[in-house]
Amino acid sequence: MGQWFTREIAETGRLRLFCFFVAFIAAFVFIRFSVRMIRRQARWWPGNVTPGGRHVHHVVFGLVFMCVGGVGGLAVADGSSGWAGAAAALFGAGTALVLDEFALVLHLEDVYWSEQGRLSVEVVFITVALCGLLLLGLRPLGVDDSPGGGLWHIALVLLFDLCASVVALLKGKIWMGLIGLFIGVLALIGAVRLARPDSLWARRRYPAGSRKERRAQARERRYRRPIERLGTALGDLVAGRPSAKD
Repeated sequence: MGQWFTREIAETGRLRLFCFFVAFIAAFVFIRFSVRMIRRQARWWPGNVTPGGRHVHHVVFGLVFMCVGGVGGLAVADGSSGWAGAAAALFGAGTALVLDEFALVLHLEDVYWSEQGRLSVEVVFITVALCGLLLLGLRPLGVDDSPGGGLWHIALVLLFDLCASVVALLKGKIWMGLIGLFIGVLALIGAVRLARPDSLWARRRYPAGSRKERRAQARERRYRRPIERLGTALGDLVAGRPSAKD
């Protein structure tokens, strides 16, 4: 294990990313466990932080960790040192705390246990996936392993991949669009397939009652809904089920 870590992580310059990734997952698991214990009113678990009766959300602590870890990381010159890894880990933990309340920040109200709060879990899952791809050595748009043929050829390939990812995102294919930045064929598939019926692309380009709109809605019912139910079940298992009243 030690040799693998040295060969695949330390010697490839991914120490800080590895520390960020591990701390991010650990902090997310910890904070979700904590809020679920608080929600169950477990007597053996400390409650919310409420100095003077004001509930301090953990996004506040996350912002402090991100500031300290970010500035600390900039101050460390040696990216392979233990201090650099510690700063990256602190930044990763802070990022997890912030993204865990992403929906709260977006809506500017406490929607943590509501249906809108599911967005935070989705954002965390996407972040884990993208960081995992980076840790495996993949780079957005294939920057490090672009094919030969001159600067213009490389620029055109990168521009094509970027455009395909943007189109996939506009069509509501979030996972394909984002992961397509690393694996171009996924972005291309998302770009050429029908858009999701509630996406910006569909609202602008699929007239009401048109054949494309009907096909998009049929595809949504047949393929997308079962996948969404599976994703919802996984999110509930990891992060807890939203309150029924919300």
